[in-house]
Amino acid sequence: MRKSFVAAFTALIGALSLSAGSALAEYPERAITVIVPFSAGGPTDTVTRIVTEVMSKDLGQQIVVDNVGGAGGTLGAARVAKADPDGYTLLLHHIGISTAATLYRRLPYDTLKAFEPVGLVTEVPMVLVARPDFPPKDLKELIAYVKENKDKVNYANAGIGAASHLCGMLFMSKIETPLTTVPYKGTGPALTDLMGGQVDFMCDQTTNTTNQIKEGKIKAYATTTAQRLDALPDVPTAREQGLDLEVSIWHGLYAPAGTPKEIVGRLSKALQTALADDNVKKRFAQLGTAPSSQEDATPEALKKKLVSEVALWKPIIEANGQYAD
Repeated sequence: MRKSFVAAFTALIGALSLSAGSALAEYPERAITVIVPFSAGGPTDTVTRIVTEVMSKDLGQQIVVDNVGGAGGTLGAARVAKADPDGYTLLLHHIGISTAATLYRRLPYDTLKAFEPVGLVTEVPMVLVARPDFPPKDLKELIAYVKENKDKVNYANAGIGAASHLCGMLFMSKIETPLTTVPYKGTGPALTDLMGGQVDFMCDQTTNTTNQIKEGKIKAYATTTAQRLDALPDVPTAREQGLDLEVSIWHGLYAPAGTPKEIVGRLSKALQTALADDNVKKRFAQLGTAPSSQEDATPEALKKKLVSEVALWKPIIEANGQYAD
């Protein structure tokens, strides 16, 4: 009788394993939702839509982009952290996922445990930009001007934890001058007010500013890159002008913790296919950025990046003393 029980139990385990293997082989069987934790039309949203358009073709299923903005990206991230780990709800987030671990005192998830990294997508440069009629002509004049008028000048950002907030925080730290900040609910509204002259200047991603710079709708002072950008060859780097300000906004794709490795691997493969696509490369180049390499578009590379960036930003944020509830 005991032998019969063992045989039956073994057969059951085998059947379950075959069933699970079959389910993984058929993934995906329906549409996938990728949550962008920021407003539509912003840089992260733009990157996501370019990449998922090709990923959906590779996976054979529609990918729906769902914008769940608010609280510096933590609302959207929390939704993915709580989602079923079946590969049908994903998160495409930028550097803010690493800084939120320190910025938010009551984060509803553990950044390093709540997600399964799928792969890096891109690292987007930043540009210091201002309203078209802002008086300073170059970065040196900008620094001198904001120091002299620090009680009058205002700096726009897309909210605590947003890329524009982080870049601004570094800029103020480098020039040792705190400025009045004007937080918005997303990059789109902030940039609109910048072009309209309601705010003075900000630091934002090239994916959101390149076209406006070329069209003369905003004034560019410096890129936060080591070398000048092909998309903006006439804009000097901050380092060229004497300011040590280098920062890029990296983006990564995540699944909820517990998602089977086979599904994560399939998603990573689809991501790598998308990033190697010529049209994706072209569209990224037009926005002043480039796709991540095939080696970086992997779970291992994104995991390493996330761990290192949490550690990197923690002392910077603590020294600045800006936190969110």
